[in-house]
Amino acid sequence: MTRPRFSRREALVAAGLVGGGFAIASLMRAAAPLARDVAGNSIAEAALVDPDGPSGGAADADLVMAAFTDYRCPACRRAHLALREAMAADGKVQLIYKDYPIFGRISKNAAALALAAHTQGLYEPLHHRMMTGPATVDTGDIRAALLAIGGNWRRLLADARDPAIAARLARIGREAFGLGLAGTPSYLIGTRLVIGGLDSGQFRRVFREARAAA
Repeated sequence: MTRPRFSRREALVAAGLVGGGFAIASLMRAAAPLARDVAGNSIAEAALVDPDGPSGGAADADLVMAAFTDYRCPACRRAHLALREAMAADGKVQLIYKDYPIFGRISKNAAALALAAHTQGLYEPLHHRMMTGPATVDTGDIRAALLAIGGNWRRLLADARDPAIAARLARIGREAFGLGLAGTPSYLIGTRLVIGGLDSGQFRRVFREARAAA
């Protein structure tokens, strides 16, 4: 079969069209909504009021968000550092941690042990180590992470049996179901709901959108 022959001018035009198409597609992706509006959703409003659960971020925050994550979720682990970076750059965001173990028995055990560290005031540093340490997050990994931050392992095991932890995980599961979360990670940022991981710049963009909508 004979291939069509293009003049130099036609080839340049074709290359320009292809390049322009890629540029337009990139611009469209950059402008695409990262989050959906859940203003007026009573479940979303309740999820952002969690005085007894672990939280972090700014004490004088003007924006509250909740992160639904699983320690064995690769996307959660990738987005973890991006969120920390975005929050540090912003300086006015409070984060409520929502352990949402959907990857089986190991995930449920990891979530319970992480929450048990809250009674020692060590949830946040343990969470960070579990998100950035071995992806297996088995009991041995968690024990090593806890001891590295000065925690008491025996106390952690006892606290993990507290019925309040199982009740919290069940409540978070109901919140996730009510919000229609298909998986992890998911982020409730003010009245904006994000499904999936973001990079640091995208998190900051949603921060701005959430404040503008308030």
